[in-house]
Amino acid sequence: MTTPAPYPLILEPILKPKVWGGRRLETLGKRLPMEQDGLTTFGESWELADLTSTSPSGGGGGAAHSVIANGPLAGRTLRDAITLWGDAFIGLDRLTPDGGFPLLLKYLDACEHLSVQNHPSPAYAATHPDAHLKTESWVVLEAEPGSLLYLGVKEGVTKADVERAVRAGTLPEVLHAVSPQVGACYTLPSGCVHALGAGVLVAEVQTPSDTTFRLYDWTREYIRPERELHVDCGLASCDLAPVPAPVTPERPRANLATTEHYSIDRWNASCEGVQFPENGPMAVMVTRTMGCELVSGSGSFADAPVARGQTVLLPGAIAGDTTMRAGPATETLVVSLP
Repeated sequence: MTTPAPYPLILEPILKPKVWGGRRLETLGKRLPMEQDGLTTFGESWELADLTSTSPSGGGGGAAHSVIANGPLAGRTLRDAITLWGDAFIGLDRLTPDGGFPLLLKYLDACEHLSVQNHPSPAYAATHPDAHLKTESWVVLEAEPGSLLYLGVKEGVTKADVERAVRAGTLPEVLHAVSPQVGACYTLPSGCVHALGAGVLVAEVQTPSDTTFRLYDWTREYIRPERELHVDCGLASCDLAPVPAPVTPERPRANLATTEHYSIDRWNASCEGVQFPENGPMAVMVTRTMGCELVSGSGSFADAPVARGQTVLLPGAIAGDTTMRAGPATETLVVSLP
């Protein structure tokens, strides 16, 4: 069999039922089952995933590898493409220690509050090899009136204050709550205490880890005992440094986040032949469109335009040879590696 040349990969979503989710992912083109694992509500769509393992309380345990939906590699996994194309895909020095893609991309639909949680701080991860850092960025796509984001703690709150609030079940009282701005990007370093509030739909870009410590679950731990808390680990991982200010772009093409792990740019306009930079690989999350097409030297998407909610991964070898043609009101998030 002849090895196919690198081409833009459309990825199948991995859907995650959650007690806090809803059905709004259907507006992003996701075909939600009527029921899965005893739940009818879905909170997460993993758009790009390449994890050898996941935590039972996060991703559900087991591996999570995105499946390719188009072209010669349809039905095979993202890990298969990395193995097949090697340096032409990503550059082997940029892979995770177990050979995976170094980002995880999602859509999150919070019908109810997510648990108040954090992820391992750098200090905690340094002494716990099984705990993996998770820096994440939320780009708000929709927000209902009165919805909130919980981003770190209020000014002057100490670790002792956090521990007392956790033990007393009053943790939300010491958290910094803000009204989400549609279009804004909120970046949360690993260790920050946070929660996505009810009524918010976001695109999430993060490092490839689902190590999550729940500190408070809005009484769900009593209703559903399988949603355990991780108080000791979470308290040991608390980083109370101020959360970076949100970025609200004022231009059609603007940078939303730049971290040591990834960069997120918003392209928000009708465009004809906009070319991607030559520093691939990069992922394109199409959050809104009335017609979007990617064309590369390896072939055209003319017969299969990219729809709202789809995610496309451009291998590094072709990123600079790929252009986007978009119709009215197209919005994409372009995610690249440093």
